[in-house]
Amino acid sequence: MADNQVIEAAKEKFGVVLQQQLERVERLKSELDWTDYSKVSPIIVGTIGGDGIGPYIAAEAQRVLEFLLRNEVASGKVVFKTIEGLTIENRAANLKSIPDDVLAEIKTCHVTLKGPTHTPERGDGWPNLESANVSMRKELDLFANVRPVRIPQQGIDWTFFRENTEDMYAVGSQGVNVTEDLGIDFRVITSQGSERIIEAAFAHAKRTGKDNVTVVTKANIVKTTDGKFLDIARMVSERYPGITWEGWYIDLMTAALINPARQKQFQVLVLPNLYGDILTDEAAQIQGGVGTAGSANMGKAYAMFEAIHGSAPRMVNEGRAQYADPSSMMRAGAMLLTHLGFEEMGDKLHKALDICGQYERSVVMTGRSNGATGEDFGNYLMSTIEDASLEERWEQYVREA
Repeated sequence: MADNQVIEAAKEKFGVVLQQQLERVERLKSELDWTDYSKVSPIIVGTIGGDGIGPYIAAEAQRVLEFLLRNEVASGKVVFKTIEGLTIENRAANLKSIPDDVLAEIKTCHVTLKGPTHTPERGDGWPNLESANVSMRKELDLFANVRPVRIPQQGIDWTFFRENTEDMYAVGSQGVNVTEDLGIDFRVITSQGSERIIEAAFAHAKRTGKDNVTVVTKANIVKTTDGKFLDIARMVSERYPGITWEGWYIDLMTAALINPARQKQFQVLVLPNLYGDILTDEAAQIQGGVGTAGSANMGKAYAMFEAIHGSAPRMVNEGRAQYADPSSMMRAGAMLLTHLGFEEMGDKLHKALDICGQYERSVVMTGRSNGATGEDFGNYLMSTIEDASLEERWEQYVREA
């Protein structure tokens, strides 16, 4: 194909992407307000097992949530609903990252608790489907990925706000192989998308008594898109005069997070999608591994809560799925409780996870038969939640740390 034909073909595909994104911007300009769950009854909580170890850890997290919400379930205020079909086998059979009937079921729920799902990669034998997570974020407009990291003994209390629907992930499957030698991918950052995630970060800081927000970009090099994100941060910061903010570059921030002299200074961090994915995995590792961290994917109409790690098919293949650590899903469950307005229950669950997973560790999980099962850990957690001395045990943990 002649050079001009190659260029025209690439321009045509790029034009389709641009048109789709311009239409999306118009939708963003007229989005709804946040759901007020105090006015919703019943609140429907969907549970999605996913792939690999997902069904095991999701079931254990649901068991703990039903234990905490037993009065609300008994009164009909909260209803749990199991959603089947978000498995790689069913997605491959339908050639859709989320089959239509599964998506319809998800949309009947106000929030979902989701186990990890497998994302196909080249050469693994599955069709080249988009990540189910990415599709769900797009379909439900779950623009805020919120990931807390708590390590009281190191003075670390971070909350990351990762933009969830833009950046490389928004159009990552729509790149162009212009020729055999030249591949081009696209990056999307909008004013509206940047403003709502940065606003959410500043609002969280104000609501939780924090006084600093860190905005992470590479605006010195990626001047147009990261520059826009930083400009919007300057604008939003003017609405929050009691909160200071500073910009950090992503490469320096990856080093700062492991610097003991710097760690305590960070409180709330807000980032575009790709940087947020990388940095929150690093932060989770500092906390004790991605198996210990949960995340929230929140929009104004829907929300989805999940572990941040993968489906670990090897554990299933080796017959070890029952030994998978459900802590990440339970952290996500604690965030779900808080999001729905059950702040005291969410706080109890977070503190019990601190005690059981980081401090006393009377039940130790190794991922193998020489350690506890997920059910063992769930029982330990629930007995800790019910213990009248929970607060005292947690305060002792903080003092000793």
